[in-house]
Amino acid sequence: MGTANARPQAALALDVGGTKLAAAVVVVGEDGPRVRCKAQVPTETERGAAHVMAAMEGLAARVLSDYRAHGAPVPVEACGAAALGCPDAAGQRVAFGANLMEGWTGMPVAANMARALGVPCVLLGDVQAHALGEARWGAAAGAQSCLCVAPGTGLGGGLVIDGKLVRGAHGLAGHLGHMQSAHAQGMRCSCGKLGHIEAVTSGVGIGALYQGADIASADFDPAIDGAWVARRASEGDERARAVLAQSGFALGSEIGSWANLIDPAVIVIGGSVRKAGAVWREALVRGYRSQALEPLIDVPLLDAALGDDAALVGAAEYALDRSARPA
Repeated sequence: MGTANARPQAALALDVGGTKLAAAVVVVGEDGPRVRCKAQVPTETERGAAHVMAAMEGLAARVLSDYRAHGAPVPVEACGAAALGCPDAAGQRVAFGANLMEGWTGMPVAANMARALGVPCVLLGDVQAHALGEARWGAAAGAQSCLCVAPGTGLGGGLVIDGKLVRGAHGLAGHLGHMQSAHAQGMRCSCGKLGHIEAVTSGVGIGALYQGADIASADFDPAIDGAWVARRASEGDERARAVLAQSGFALGSEIGSWANLIDPAVIVIGGSVRKAGAVWREALVRGYRSQALEPLIDVPLLDAALGDDAALVGAAEYALDRSARPA
């Protein structure tokens, strides 16, 4: 179950991904979260951080205005921004995001949003927010601990223990994609380094595997991504099926290793790649069982339950935690 409240509370939440930017008012009460007045626009990272920041402010203001026009039954007390990149420990700025868009590193997201909306704002990672939403109100509700793994455009993660998000000393906890892996040797990650597990398990990585090309290679075609490979597999392309099995097994084996370190009660699988089909999923389970210690073999591998709203719910919960929510 989620965080119980004596009265409903509301926060403005943003989910800033690589392709889309979403915003909504999330009202949290004893019966769970309600996502209100949700709207989204393309992120357009290619236009740079200043454009994205302006789009965030504009979309959030529009959603807040729409919510108030519908009566605003619960006042908005805070804002939570779940964003791609690495947030700083204070939840104020982007500590690192140079590989994502020009000017994103150092962007004072929280201060800009607080000024635009007139309520306190906090910044956290997009998959960190996803994990918190699933832990409190989604697939892992009621579990003592939850490891969330989200292969999508990249590969992110989040750890929640006793209902609290673990962010780490520098705010970067959960960057699972940037772990060294024998399955990714010689493959280039989106961060520019070689051998990170994201290089073969993200949507981009699956496309690279299919092409037999490094993402920095002139021969690499970004239009061939995980979704493209999954479609080809469903049409009987044996190479596509083999690539999905290779990628799924690689990710599963890494999850098994992470489970040995963390000992989570449940593991939640999110991200767009989880829709790749049975070949990928069966390989993921085989990979997990190949590395997990015997007492962890039966730790549930659950599909995320909140869909596209998970990061919005988690961002709202985190913002309310950091504001005046009673303990």
